[in-house]
Amino acid sequence: MEKLIQKISTCTHCAPHLALGPRPVFTADTKSEIVIIGQAPGTAVHKSGIPWDDKSGENLRQWLDVDKNTFYNTKKIAIIPMGFCYPGKGKTGDLPPRKECAPLWHDSLLSEMKNVKLILLIGKYAQDYYLKKQTKKNLTETVRNFREYLPNYFVLPHPSPRNNIWQAKNAWFKMDVIPELKLTIKEILE
Repeated sequence: MEKLIQKISTCTHCAPHLALGPRPVFTADTKSEIVIIGQAPGTAVHKSGIPWDDKSGENLRQWLDVDKNTFYNTKKIAIIPMGFCYPGKGKTGDLPPRKECAPLWHDSLLSEMKNVKLILLIGKYAQDYYLKKQTKKNLTETVRNFREYLPNYFVLPHPSPRNNIWQAKNAWFKMDVIPELKLTIKEILE
């Protein structure tokens, strides 16, 4: 695992396409029990080198009901984005994760983690990649039917503050999904 982590950390595969240059941001350990698969680092995370080191990360930790020490304990939680580096800015926000990363690194990382009990698929990119045709017609319907993907996967929207409108329109998410998510995470981590 150490060699693999070093190889990913020094990856320059997408360098010509990255506005801020390569800086893979992820965490993993052979003992990780939960894997968080999100989109790609934003500019704050690119700068700090710490995954989910932003408001989205605060929201995610609240959803999971875990503190920072637990969240960043790689023996408990691995953080593997769809795109390991900041992809750059688009017209309406950050660009999508680079498509090369997941096929290049995910299988190798996951095969080293023998204790994984749950994979969180955060956002449409992760859900489409892992669930393929099992996704519903849109993210809302996929998340609404989250139980269909258990016990292997727990599907979630992105916890970005930009999704507060989505959360307001879908009150069932906080009433139905978040309590079950917290319980599932607690059962794994205890």
